[in-house]
This record gives sequence, structure tokens and C-alpha cells, in this order.
Amino acid sequence: MLEKLFKLKAHNTTVKTEIVAGVTTFFAMAYIIFVNPGFLSEAGMDFNAVMMATCLAAALGTLLTAFLANVPFAQAPGMGLNAFFTYSVCFGMGYTWQNALAIVLLSGMIFFFVSISPLRSKIIEAIPASLKSAISAGIGLFIALIGMLNVGIVTANNNLLDLGAITGGPALVALIGLVITAVLMAYKVKGALFLGIIITTIVGIPFGVTTFPESITFSGFSTLAPVFGKVFTEGFNGLLGHGVLALLTAIITFAICDCFDTVGTLIGTAKAAKMLDEDGNLPTGDKALIADAVATMAGAVLGTSTVTTFVESSTGISEGGRTGLTSFTVGILFVLAAFFFGPIAGIIPSAATAPALIIVGVLMLGNAADIDWKDIEVAVPCFLTIAIMPFAYAISDGIGFGFISYTLIKLARGKAKEVPVFLYVISLLFIAQYVLTFAV
Repeated sequence: MLEKLFKLKAHNTTVKTEIVAGVTTFFAMAYIIFVNPGFLSEAGMDFNAVMMATCLAAALGTLLTAFLANVPFAQAPGMGLNAFFTYSVCFGMGYTWQNALAIVLLSGMIFFFVSISPLRSKIIEAIPASLKSAISAGIGLFIALIGMLNVGIVTANNNLLDLGAITGGPALVALIGLVITAVLMAYKVKGALFLGIIITTIVGIPFGVTTFPESITFSGFSTLAPVFGKVFTEGFNGLLGHGVLALLTAIITFAICDCFDTVGTLIGTAKAAKMLDEDGNLPTGDKALIADAVATMAGAVLGTSTVTTFVESSTGISEGGRTGLTSFTVGILFVLAAFFFGPIAGIIPSAATAPALIIVGVLMLGNAADIDWKDIEVAVPCFLTIAIMPFAYAISDGIGFGFISYTLIKLARGKAKEVPVFLYVISLLFIAQYVLTFAV
């Protein structure tokens, strides 16, 4: 049955490899179960309800990815987008959290229509090979930074990065785990990232970093009640009260960030794993975009912010995950987490997953070697793509800066015909987004 569903032999993989990859991806991104409701509860949403919505939306998006696209990518409410939801849309623009869910729903609808139209393939095909390499390398730095920030190896004080207290606590445990994981990989141990997470979790016990729940309780669907369906009953009330410009800004920002976070993750991660075809495209990648868009709309109904494809999927892919069975495994684990597995997932500390994220960052950064750094027309857009992702803490902004600079430099050099038409369109959309954002 699994062979029929996921074509394991054709992808040169096994059930065991795919399941290990799925478990690895789940543990690498399980932090979202607790971090996402932390963000959204600041906007007035019920923490436990959002936790349930987070798990269910992640499960839905990931299972859709498994069965529609048969690719090893997982989905969940995106980091950065949840912060935009709370701090920009609710606090900055003055919308209620119910309004913000309605905006997420509208942006998901836009993304869905783009995904089912010819635009989806045109967008991916319009990205030059050099920028695809840069996107992959930039994502590597981005996820490595996530890992370091999660455990305090690097800290952000007043928007400035600094070295954290690395001689104790989560930072020290993560550094120990990084060495352990690197040694396992150097010896080419199968499942090195997963083993690294488990060993580091054990190492964290005497440091007080790894903690165990006092009890495991079963959650029912009633937990979801405070946020479920509020997008329809209250979300559209007064939505135009803050002006059309503010509303368009929020919708466009959500839609563009979701689209290009997903496209960037799919292309960048797949390229690093040599999963792209001869034309540099990911087979069935269009269906993965559809799954993402549907999950975003469903997530708004369930009661959570924009669902996107997670860069942490690269941890499972690095373990050999190549089919939807990896995604299926992640989806099932999110279903379990939604009802009673949350406390168990919480046993794995961020200090145990940070080494995996950093190691994957090392592997993905290698794609920068494919860029012709001697060609300044290529080097500058690629550098901006790579640098802006971690510096601005947003994959989509890195893509935006790369696209815009690539287009402008080619135009200034009289090489307008070398730029695909859709790259002009995408660049203009990014420019419009930035103008609208700063105008508000």
C-alpha cells in the first residue's frame, strides 16, 4: 500500500528511512506547537485553543502535501507571519484578532487562485538558476540563525545580534549536541540528525534543560471552541474600518510572504537535496503550493495564523526523506500532538533541535558554490538574497531583494531581454508591497 501511495522504490528510499526522516522533521519543528500560541495569545487569543488549531492546521497541510504532491515537506503556522499577525496587524494597524484571521483567509484565497492557475509554474520558472542557488544558501543561514536564537547561542537585544551566554543552560547543551551531531555525520552514521536530537535531549537532563510533564492529558475538540469559526462570525465585522490601504497592505503582505516563503523553501531545500528536475523545477511542486494555500484557509477557520511550508523540513530530507511518507509521518505526529502528544513532544527541548538546524544550515550553504561570484551582475543579487534572509529574519524579503536587484541591474546593463517577464511582475509586486507597508 505504501509503495503504491508514495512510490518508494522509484525514489530509492525505504519505509524505515521515510519514517525516521518524518520523526526528525517533526521534532525539529515541534517548537511551533508552543511558540505559535505564545505569539497569538498576546493578541488576545486563547492559548490552548490556538495550540490545538496549530496542530490541526499543521497536520492538515502536511497530510495534503503527502497525498497531493508526494514530497517530504511539512507545514505549520509560519514563524515571522505569526509575529506580523500580532504585532503589525493587531497592535500596529489596530485590527482585532478575529479581523486578522479574516485577512489571513483572504490572503489564502489569493494564494490558492495563483496556485491553481498557470501563474504557479511561471513564477518558479522565472527564477534564474543563480538565484535558486542563493535562495537555498540563504535559507541555510536563516534556519541556522533560528537554531542559534532558539537556545541563546546568539541573542537579539534592541534589534542587535550579540553572542549569548554559552557557558551554561540551553546554549551549552546545544553546542555539546552540535559537536555530537557533527561527529555522527562525519562518521556517516545513518539517522545522525535524529540520533543527535535524542542524545542531546538526554544530555540536557542533568543541565535542567530537558524537563518532563507532570501528567499527560487528553484534549478534546472543545478546546478549540474559543477560536474555531470566529473568522466567519466576527472576522469581517469592521474590517474596512481602518481604511482600504491598510487592509490591502495586510492582505498583500500575508499573500506574498506565504507564497514566496513556500516557493523559496521548496526550491531551495529541494535543490540542496538534488530533487529538482533538469529544468530546475520540483516535480509536483505546484500541488505542494495548493496544499499550502488550502491549509492557510483552513487554518484561519480553525483559528491560527498563516500556514506555510517549514524550512525545518530540510532536517528530515537530510536524513533521506524523499517522498510523501515523510510528510505523512509528520502529519500523524501532529494529529497525536493535537490531542495528547503535546506534553510528550515538549520533552524535546529546543537545545536538542538547534544542532540539527545548524548542521542543515551548513549543508545548504554549500549551494553558494554554484554561484558565479566573479560576475557582479549575478553576485550582488545573490548576496542580497543570502544576506537579507537572516538579517531581516524573512525568507520572502531575501527573495524580494534578490529579484528586484537582479531586474534593475539587468535593465541598467541593457539586458532587459535576459529577464523573464514574470520576474518583472514579481519584482513590481515586491516593490508595491514595500511601498504599501511603509506608506501605512
